[in-house]
Amino acid sequence: MTTVWRGVDVAIKDFFQKKRKYATIPSEQSKREIPEGIMSKCSECGTIQYSKELGKNFKVCASCGYHNRLSAMERIEYTLDEGRLFEYDRDMVSEDPLEFPDYTKRLAKSMDSTGLRDAVVTGEGTIGGCPVVIAVMSFDFLGGTLGSVVGEKITRAIETATQKQYPLIIFSASGGARTHESILSLMQMAKTSGALAKFAERGGLFISIITNPTYGGVTASFAMLGDIILAEPGARFGFAGPIVIEETIRQKLPEGFQTAEFNEKHGQLDKVVHRKDMRTTLTKLLELHTVKATKEASANG
Repeated sequence: MTTVWRGVDVAIKDFFQKKRKYATIPSEQSKREIPEGIMSKCSECGTIQYSKELGKNFKVCASCGYHNRLSAMERIEYTLDEGRLFEYDRDMVSEDPLEFPDYTKRLAKSMDSTGLRDAVVTGEGTIGGCPVVIAVMSFDFLGGTLGSVVGEKITRAIETATQKQYPLIIFSASGGARTHESILSLMQMAKTSGALAKFAERGGLFISIITNPTYGGVTASFAMLGDIILAEPGARFGFAGPIVIEETIRQKLPEGFQTAEFNEKHGQLDKVVHRKDMRTTLTKLLELHTVKATKEASANG
């Protein structure tokens, strides 16, 4: 019996040695590198996907549903009819009034990497045929921070919407006030909020859409002043971040704290809307507003 098992052991060992011999032949062709940009790895679940397929899915991970960050121009393309925007204040750029160390260099670097002049793009277009004034923040530009140019461009957009009686839509994405501009940055909170108050007095419709992440002075001003407040799934927003809050109150925060779903449950926004449904949702809201405005005009007429 022992001799038989030894024979079997030898045969198995010989089989695997032969199999290994043909399975591990090194080849230079097997070491080909995938060109940069062809594949994308989900930062949430780690799934690797073709970048083109990810783009077709509005940059939402097909595996876990994570909403990857969009640039301002990508957001505009997904939102406006045919992606067409008549842009406002395109050439407005920030200066360095406080001579903050390396601020000028950081501005130049962000301009070069994003193709933008600052952290927001404003203008007008149509959604479902309805004319709108839109402002889209870009986190890629200095963390989407609220500086004097961002505040001025958003304020001018609000004033234009007031004058033209167009609905106003703002997509927020920001790390908060821009420290490089100190008090000049903080002033933008009051300036944008004041413009929105006048817009509301004229009966304007303001739809605020919060994307990931939106914090600090942006949350403390225009992002939370919408007549209707929407957010993308998983978007985190608040004033201070969770780490700062935990260190301050010395308590563990609830699961999902500051996510769109958590904030919706606690009454901080009206609805969480998947990116693929955002344009349809905005179209419906704008149609309702247009019908209401038409009826009111007829009644007063």
